[in-house]
Amino acid sequence: MTEIQPAPSGSVCVYCASSRRCHAEYHDAAYRLGCVLAGEGLRIVYGGGSVGSMGALADGALSRNGHIVGILPRFMEELEWGHSALSELRVVEDMRTRKHVMLAESDAVVALPGGSGTLEELLEAITLKRLGICTHPIVIVNTRGYFQPLVDLLDAAVSERFMDPRHLNMWQVVGEPEAVPDAIRRAPRWPHDARSFAAL
Repeated sequence: MTEIQPAPSGSVCVYCASSRRCHAEYHDAAYRLGCVLAGEGLRIVYGGGSVGSMGALADGALSRNGHIVGILPRFMEELEWGHSALSELRVVEDMRTRKHVMLAESDAVVALPGGSGTLEELLEAITLKRLGICTHPIVIVNTRGYFQPLVDLLDAAVSERFMDPRHLNMWQVVGEPEAVPDAIRRAPRWPHDARSFAAL
């Protein structure tokens, strides 16, 4: 896989969900994150959807005149799932291309609670960071304690020696969206020789 080079400073990739039926606190957190990132002057790159946490994130950013870019697979455009008011909506061929473009267009990653797609995106970002392919800061927003089982599982991966203790520095966990910008700034710099301890 081609190494992902850093994007221009100030671009944040956000992984989030399209569910309309999840608890309202998740949508509220997404809206607040959009407001916070836009208020910091950060460009947002996300999956391009118009509903659920995706739509709330975009609406929050747009309410603060933020710059938000959606990356939407072609089949989702055909289903009219894209947000109609984004700064830019870019259509790509498939899900794999979407994930690559979202990372390539950003210099930090934020994960909000979501389902299998969001979890896959987050774990891919962690895996690429472990291999030194993408060294972006990764921030997990643990709304309603949603990600705690995953955080515990990653801790277990270290204690069971599937991962190195240094890998615990690959992500930061915060409780509220308002803590995200500071977590990005404070994220430990990931070493370029990460491959030297990627395998145990």
